[in-house]
Amino acid sequence: MTKIFAYSIRKDEEPYLKEWAKSHPEVEVDYTADLLTPDTAAKAAGADGVVVYQQLDYTPETLNALADQGITKMSLRNVGVDNIDMATAKARGFEITNVPVYSPNAIAEHAAIQTARILRQTKVLDAKIAAGDLRWAPTIGREVRDQTIGVVGTGHIGQVYMQIMEGFGAKVIAYDVFHDPKLEAAGYYVDSLDDIYRQADVISLHVPALESTIKMINDETIAKMKDDAVLVNVSRGALVDTDAVIRALDSGKLFGFVMDTYENEVGIFNEDWRGKEFPDARLKDLIDRPNVLVTPHTAFYTTHAVRNMVVLAFDNNLALVNGEQPASPVEVK
Repeated sequence: MTKIFAYSIRKDEEPYLKEWAKSHPEVEVDYTADLLTPDTAAKAAGADGVVVYQQLDYTPETLNALADQGITKMSLRNVGVDNIDMATAKARGFEITNVPVYSPNAIAEHAAIQTARILRQTKVLDAKIAAGDLRWAPTIGREVRDQTIGVVGTGHIGQVYMQIMEGFGAKVIAYDVFHDPKLEAAGYYVDSLDDIYRQADVISLHVPALESTIKMINDETIAKMKDDAVLVNVSRGALVDTDAVIRALDSGKLFGFVMDTYENEVGIFNEDWRGKEFPDARLKDLIDRPNVLVTPHTAFYTTHAVRNMVVLAFDNNLALVNGEQPASPVEVK
């Protein structure tokens, strides 16, 4: 009987895992809440493939521990593969899949909601109301329809965000090195990132962390932005030079900052710090600011998205095990 073993399964994922297992009685499914490490790789002994999800690196030691048991078919329940040691994966003959599209709406909706919250200063208002201050001024908001929204990256998520912002009545402009023909024909694209910086009241990032995009938001690019601009990053923490953003918040150059990702988030996000010393003073400073909205990499986290991540990853893994073409293979190079 085919066996698939899954790592780091959360309570919210269990119903969808069991749903998939029930619909595939020919497959034995087992799982653990533990992350995949060199030590926990032994838990998958006897499996034909593994389903995984973690921010922790897939190190040479981890991959070798799996391969030494004859397990080289690995399916991620997420998009990113930049934490996989591809040299080892290639050397050991790994076949890898991911879930590149599980719910663009989940992430785009989160970005849109947080954008509107920053513009309407809801964090400030919430604090005032909680303290018993029910006066309006000086906490005045900005209407979304009055903003020019600059979208950097027009893939699945970026396009949904554009639609939502247009639903508010905002003007939307976009930049991407790869132009979508429909968006091109509709005239959304500007010629350069500098055009986005110069024209946009809100700049929302929807690009992967590549050599060309790491710290694309820095002192120099922020200086090109309009005064009182809003920066939204629900993509990758590495896109932003956090210290530069803090300087821009301090000077008033930026009106606000939405962040769902942080460059040093591993080991901090998705942990309970109540009653403990918080390990990152810079992040704590951002969390405490009235014009910064921090969420701990939760833009993706909806029932719709989680179900898709689990089901599509298991579908992919079963295809690998059966020698079939999976829906979303990852090039191992």
